[in-house]
Amino acid sequence: MSGDAIGGAPTASGGAGRRTKVVAFGGGHGLGASLRALRRTSPDLDPDITAVVTVGDDGGSSGRLRAERGGLPPGDLRQALAALADDDRKLTADLFQHRFEPPGPLTGHTVGNLVLLGLMELLGDPVEALAHAAGMVRAVGRVLPMSCQPLGIEADVRGADLTRPDEVVIVRGQHNIAVTPGQVESVRITPADAPACPQAVAAIAEADWLIFGPGSWYTSVIPHLLVPELAAAIVASPARRLVTLNLAEESETLGLSLADHLAALRWYLPALKVDTVLADGKAVGDPEPVRHAAESLGAQLAVAPVAAPDGTARHDPGALGAALVPVLGPGR
Repeated sequence: MSGDAIGGAPTASGGAGRRTKVVAFGGGHGLGASLRALRRTSPDLDPDITAVVTVGDDGGSSGRLRAERGGLPPGDLRQALAALADDDRKLTADLFQHRFEPPGPLTGHTVGNLVLLGLMELLGDPVEALAHAAGMVRAVGRVLPMSCQPLGIEADVRGADLTRPDEVVIVRGQHNIAVTPGQVESVRITPADAPACPQAVAAIAEADWLIFGPGSWYTSVIPHLLVPELAAAIVASPARRLVTLNLAEESETLGLSLADHLAALRWYLPALKVDTVLADGKAVGDPEPVRHAAESLGAQLAVAPVAAPDGTARHDPGALGAALVPVLGPGR
């Protein structure tokens, strides 16, 4: 592949009908965009999709349920299920995403969060609960938590206190890190030795491709590299690896260039090797710094128009799916 642009005819699925096994890591809207794009690679690839989702959310409805009931925060898991929902279950998927408006104690909660919480309490196993919920929306893939226990995220942030811009303080909680006005200098999970979901480890070992991003870099993407068993599985997997870069800065990555995003992956998992880095040409600008950062991971830079046409900093699922076909195709 040239590394300059994606184009040409899609690569047909081969291998005597064998499906391309893809594991996508992340959380929230970024992972949702990736999953919707992967769905659009059919029938060229017919991917067998597994989403491995962060479980550090402590804001909004998920944070309230986590504080009141314990267990995994359901929000990011719910969004992944909705992204994989079959088209003929659109009403059920929309129901999962329905958020209650004021007044009353349900204000801010989504139906899907409550359903997942109920299933996890009833079945006592988050993986089994997610499998049942996947059946409700007829998900065209599997959703797994990165760990079967809720995790904390904390960061060292310079300038989080605007009155003391040079001071580094510890900011705790995914939500607080995501909206911090300061510059994140390092991030970690608690507990540091959190166990990985065994089914996620098994999926990584069997995958053809591992996909990281797009999404909130410090709170949705990098946490997967901080779970020791997940990190070891990612390094040991025979799969190829793809990083999809974001389209714009977020609060938590303010001042972080796209090349810095790639350097951060290597900082947190030095043994990580990547095959392809996919980026939008307008977001990249001068491609040379990003190309050099990609090469430091062993990757080629692939550039394609994957942004939504309305000018917002969102990936267009159709365009991203079209860009993924020649990258993930079995002829690669």
